[in-house]
Parts: sequence; C-alpha cells; structure tokens
Amino acid sequence: MNFDLGPDQRDAADGAREFFAGRTSAGAARAALEGARVEPGRKALADIGFLGITVPEAAGGAGAGVLDLAVVAEQGGAVLAGPSLVTAARAAVLLAEEPELAAQLADGSVGFAVLDGSAPAIDAADASVFLALDDDGALVVGEGEVTPGAPLDATRGLARVRLTDRRVLRPDAGDLWARARQVAAVVLAAEDLGAADRAVRMGVAYAQEREAFGRRIGSYQAVKHMLVDAWVGVDQLRSLVWWAAWAADAAPAELPLAASAAKAYAAEVFERAAETVVQVHGGIGFTWEHDAHLYWRRAKVDRLLLGDEAEHLDTVARLAVAGALTP
Repeated sequence: MNFDLGPDQRDAADGAREFFAGRTSAGAARAALEGARVEPGRKALADIGFLGITVPEAAGGAGAGVLDLAVVAEQGGAVLAGPSLVTAARAAVLLAEEPELAAQLADGSVGFAVLDGSAPAIDAADASVFLALDDDGALVVGEGEVTPGAPLDATRGLARVRLTDRRVLRPDAGDLWARARQVAAVVLAAEDLGAADRAVRMGVAYAQEREAFGRRIGSYQAVKHMLVDAWVGVDQLRSLVWWAAWAADAAPAELPLAASAAKAYAAEVFERAAETVVQVHGGIGFTWEHDAHLYWRRAKVDRLLLGDEAEHLDTVARLAVAGALTP
C-alpha cells in the first residue's frame, strides 16, 4: 500500500502553491480586517477550477476526490486564502444529486454557505444561497438575512443567517449531512495543516537570522525545543489529514473516526504553531504589521469551527470503544 501522495496530487499541490502565491498572501488577511476584499476571491477560485474539484463532471466539475481537494486546500491555508474550500467541499457533497445547483457552485456564479443552526457559518458574509438541515432532518436551500459580526479572522467570512425562504432538496438527509460535515472537517484540517506548516517555517527562518547576545536565537535550546515540538506536530497532523482524505474517497467506514481525529489534532497543532511563531519573533511578533498574529487569529477561529476539539475527541473515543479501530 502506498502511504504517500501520488504524482497527480503532488502536481496539484505544486500548481495550487504557484496559484496562491501569485494571487494572495497572508498580508491580504490583514487588509481584510480593515475592510478590503478577501483574496483571491470566489471568482478566481472558480476560474481555476478549485471550487469544482469534487463536483461531478456532469455538473461542470472535475469529479475528483477529497484527497485532490485537500492538497489544494493545504496550499490555500498556508497563505490564509479566502473564501474557504471547506464550503465548496461540504456543499459539493450536499448537492451531488442537484446538478443545476452544483454547477453554480463549481463556476462560482452563486455564493453558497452551509448553516449549522444559529452558529456563525463559514463564508456566509458574502453568500446569497444557503444550505441547512431543518428540524425534520430535511436538506433545504434558500436565501437568508445575513448578520456579519466583528471578525477575529476576516478571511473566514463568518456571519449568522436567518433563512427567509426555503425549498426542500431531500426529505431525509441526516446521513448525507453527517458525511458532508465530516468531509468539511477534513478539508478544514488540511487548510490548518498548511497554515501551521507555514507558521513553523516562518519561525525557523527568523530563528536562523535573528541574533541575541552575539548568537543566532535558533542556537538556544529553548527556542530549538519550541520549534521542534511545533514541527513534530505538523508532521503528525499531515499523516492524519492524508488518512482522513483517503478515507473520504476509499474507505467511508473509516471517515467518521479519521475526520474527527484530524480535526481535533489540527486545533491543537495549529494553535501551538501560531503561538510559537509569535513567541519566537519576540516583540515584533505582537505587532499589527507582522504576519504572525494573522496565523494566531486563524488558529483561534478554526479550533471552534465545525465542532471544537473536545467534541471531536469525544467522537474519536466513542468510535474507538465501539470497535472502529478493530481490523
């Protein structure tokens, strides 16, 4: 069995890295906090095909797997890109049997967001069509009244939404909704993997340049240990994310456990990486002008999206006790 990415995924990651590097940067997340447009934006992501990676070919998408989307999402996370590919991943699952709506998702002509009750929804601030699960377990679609809040991370486009009309797409959608949320958790973990990796790399680069008391700070044991601990976490998270993405495509029975494991560990790893890069940079790491606080903001927001760490660890424990890890 091959436990590494294949050549297609590696090529996709390289292409995504080049695209995001040319269209946005972490600095755009700072500008978004001041009211600027989130970059690279829905249209650019649609034009390059990222919003339609998991949309069926019949609906204008690529018909590829979650693993293909995850490698792209990782590169977007590294530069704190928006809107989130989490929304595209989740909506693609929910709209798999709705080709007209799926086509609008893939070509970016309609801004979708997926609602979890009254909680703030990712990308809802700029969306016009909303998907939700009603009290009867039916999947519904409709327009809504959007109330954005004061953002800690403006790239997530968080807002509360009250549906003003609704149309039932599927009357009994509980299982479909659960799978869509699990896939979304995997892609969110992939974005956090990219962001955590970039944060650690920023810390390492600075530690190799900054000098204190006549020595580069990276030579001090305390700094080394902080960076190594953060790096080990990123490496372990990468394995969890690839397992979860593979499970979404090839082993659906493993997806609930893998998705929750990846999401829970992503919360811990990304927060540690973000706090480490701020600390390694010292005084400059706390300033508005430096990018370090932007990763810290993203980490604090993401740990609460799609269920917090405690919820997902509870899921992992319950599934493990029920025999999910038994061959």
